[in-house]
Amino acid sequence: MDSAVSDATGVAPLVAGFAGPDEDLKSWQTDRTRAPIATKIVVAGGFGVGKTTLVTSVSEITPLQTEALMTEASEDTDDLSATPGKLTTTVAMDFGRITLDDDLVLYLFGTPGQQRFWFMWDDLVRGAIGAVVLADTRRLKDCFPALDYFESCGLPYVVAVNHFDGSERFDPEDVREALTIPAHVPVMIMDARRRISAIETLLALVAHALDETPE
Repeated sequence: MDSAVSDATGVAPLVAGFAGPDEDLKSWQTDRTRAPIATKIVVAGGFGVGKTTLVTSVSEITPLQTEALMTEASEDTDDLSATPGKLTTTVAMDFGRITLDDDLVLYLFGTPGQQRFWFMWDDLVRGAIGAVVLADTRRLKDCFPALDYFESCGLPYVVAVNHFDGSERFDPEDVREALTIPAHVPVMIMDARRRISAIETLLALVAHALDETPE
């Protein structure tokens, strides 16, 4: 799967400071007088669109996942035509953390994709500064529940098209038109499996959320 961004461009100054398993701890992790800027971000979208993959690819801690094996009972409700090899599904949430810059910490909450779990969204979204809505161009209609939800509650969001192998590539503006996304909302092409691509998406959301926040 190709990505529309490069691992070597755009994010190096901000990404250089996040801690990996073999790197030094951050100042806020060792100095109790320095508190990090902690923000909550929601990762949403339809079933099998890559939410768990995105959280896993960027998290600097072992992500918390609530994956359960899919059963025959879900065959009539979950569309597996675009993801025939999918054997598990998120039943509560995904959780991860990533440190950007030096003192900016993003806490990531991935929502479950199936309609029967939407009742959890209000709790998962509470306190978030914004949301990433993942989209699959083969199933764009699956985005509408998330888009409608964030529009109705006024939460800033960006639309990230997760480009899957074998799927047709579309220009972001074509996706914007198909989903009737407002002009001020960023739309981008990304690859949820690639760490840098996912981080650039998160940075775009943070910037957009800051722009949308009244001074």
